[in-house]
Order: sequence, then C-alpha cells, then structure tokens
Amino acid sequence: MNLYDDLKWRGLLKDISSPKIEELLNKGGITFYIGTDPTGDSLHIGHFSSFLIASRLKQAGHNPILLIGGATGQIGDPKPTAERAMITKEEVACNVEALTKQVKKVFGFEVVNNWDWSKDINFIDYLRDYGKYFSVNYMLDKDIIKRRLEAGITYTEFSYMIMQSLDFLWLYENKGVTMQVAGQDQWGNITAGIDLIRKKTGKEAYGFTMPLITKKDGTKFGKSEGNAIWLDINKISSYEMYQFFINTEDEMVIDYLKKLTFLTKEEILKIEAIHKEKPEQRVAHKRLAEEVITFLHGHEEYLKAVRISESLFSEKVKNLSSEEVMTSLKGVPSVEVSLDKTIVDMLVDSKIVASKREAREFVLAGAISINNQKITDLEYVVSDEDTIDNKVLIIKRGKKNYYLGIVNK
Repeated sequence: MNLYDDLKWRGLLKDISSPKIEELLNKGGITFYIGTDPTGDSLHIGHFSSFLIASRLKQAGHNPILLIGGATGQIGDPKPTAERAMITKEEVACNVEALTKQVKKVFGFEVVNNWDWSKDINFIDYLRDYGKYFSVNYMLDKDIIKRRLEAGITYTEFSYMIMQSLDFLWLYENKGVTMQVAGQDQWGNITAGIDLIRKKTGKEAYGFTMPLITKKDGTKFGKSEGNAIWLDINKISSYEMYQFFINTEDEMVIDYLKKLTFLTKEEILKIEAIHKEKPEQRVAHKRLAEEVITFLHGHEEYLKAVRISESLFSEKVKNLSSEEVMTSLKGVPSVEVSLDKTIVDMLVDSKIVASKREAREFVLAGAISINNQKITDLEYVVSDEDTIDNKVLIIKRGKKNYYLGIVNK
C-alpha cells in the first residue's frame, strides 16, 4: 500500500489543497512543516496523532520540520467559542524550551521557532509586506472567523491567520518547505499561507489536514478540555497512560490503533477480528497501550505499567514500592493513618467513615480491605506489617472507594 492510500485507510486525511498531493506524497522528497503553539510545557495525546503523521511521512522519504510558535503563541489562535487567555512572554519562552527538548527527544525532528523571524518585523512593514495581500472579505469567509463573528473577535485573533501565513512563506523561502500539515481546524490558515506564497512568489505550495483525534462523543483530547493525556512522563506516568488506553471506549480503540500506531493494516485487521469476537480480553486496548507507551517512553516503561496494573489491585500489591503506589494513585483521596490502632479506630481517625458504628458495620460486612486483603475482625490492629515501605497503604471501603493511606510517623 502506498503512503497516500495508507493515510486514507487510517483516516488521517481530511482536506487536501490539490489533487497533486497524492503523487507528491507517494513520490517522497518533500520538505514539510507541522506547527504547535507553546501553550503548555508538554505535548499531549492530541499532538501525538499529528506529529506521528509527520513520522510516517519521514519514513516514506519526506523531510519534516516542526515549528514551535514562540511568536504566534503570544497571540493565540482563535478558538471557536471565545478568546484564548494570553500567557506571559516569559511563560511562552519556558514552554518553547521545554517543547523543543521534548520533540527532539521523542521524534527527532528539526525544530524552528517563529519568534526568530517575527521579532524584527515592525508594524509598518507587517502591513505593507504582508497585510496588503489579504482581503478582509477573504479572511471573513474562513470558517473559524465566521463562527466567531457573532460573539465577537478581536483584531489580535483576526491577525493570527496572517502570522501563520507568514510562517509558511518564510519556511518556503528559507527552508525549502512546500507543504504544511495540520489538524482540520487549521485548514483556513493553511490555505491562506498557500495563497500568500502564490501571490508573493508566483509558485505553488500545498497542504493537507487530518481529523482531530476525539472521544466517542466528539470531544477532543486537549488540555483545554480538561482531560489532557500528557506525553511528559513527569506529568503523567506510564501507568496512568496505560490505564487511559486500557479504558478506551470499545468503539474507538481500532480507530486509535490506526491513527496512533505504526501497526500495518494486516496486523490491525487481525486485532480487530479478535476484538469483535472477544472484546472482554481487551487485546486491542493492550496492544494500543503497548505501542504508544513504548514509542514514547520505551518498552521498560510499558512493562512497568503492566506490572503496576496487575499488582495494584491484587494480592501482589506489596511487591510494588511506595513510590510506585503513590504515583499510580495520585488521583485517589489521601488520608493520614496512625498505626497500632484497631481497624475501627483507624477508619474513624482517618475520616474514611463518620463514626465507630459505621466502621463496625463496614468491617463486619466485609467491605473494608487493606492492600486488597479483607479485614473482618473488629479487633484487628493496623501495624507496620500492613504498610508498603512503612510509608503507605491502600484502603478500600465498599466496591469503589479507594484511599491512599499515608503513614503518620
């Protein structure tokens, strides 16, 4: 299967600027760019889908360049509903540095920063050399602008299209970039850049977009949605990422395998057949987690995530270190626990239950466990032997209420 057909099969092509793109992609040798604004100090899984397509093109003989918007990040790409909150120049600079290191480490791409060629353009030159090539009517016709007109859009946001077009032109003239790749929400900016290059140079440039990766309900995996899955292992552990993929909606997992892995069509079709026949085995989910975590953090981190997942809520939990437990359960309520007390007193003192009567009821009903061992003896004394590294213990009340017990020394 050639590159273009593979991208289509994976659902990675949304809009293309020219029918020539099929031939160009299959032939190889294109220098293209993909960009992101430094609104955070790490990429997330939404970026991963986009940057992975750049890796696919690189494997097919194309040359990717990643642009980090040290300039555009200070302005903010228009959102469909409201203006983005501006971040400080200092924060932008820190984010640029962090993202540059991350991208080079994970993907190995050449990285450029549009601040380098934007910072010395004065306002008059901006209007004379670039602004005059943009018709206001043309800009108003772009989808993202039309969607904001009723609610209102600032001149700053309105100008973002010109700035991104300027990037495409600069890269065309200085890096030999002839194609831009981006998520579907950037289509208007891409075509504006293509038009600017044609008007300024008389030459043709190209672009295509890919669908944004979303959940079943259509919401995307971005930090603005409050559910970001960060690529930085210091922001989200391999265990947390493993749990995210293992709990992926069944209806979406094959789509994610296509878009987030390098597995071949034949491999994915085999996994899909097993998934349809025996979804409870979560074969597709496990393979998805393995491929993504291994690509980002290495196979050892994947194996670590599996070990923690298999041990955390089983009798093997004490094989884990206290650090692994605390990292894995950082979203679970934590309570202070004093040792050498009866189970009843410990539950009351740590405020896991409201009263001794309630504590006794839970214990006698078999609804309390420590490190996945049920405690049914009202006189049971919680001691060092119940802890992990003498630091923590996992307390469960009922079917779903977990607590991370921090030993009070």
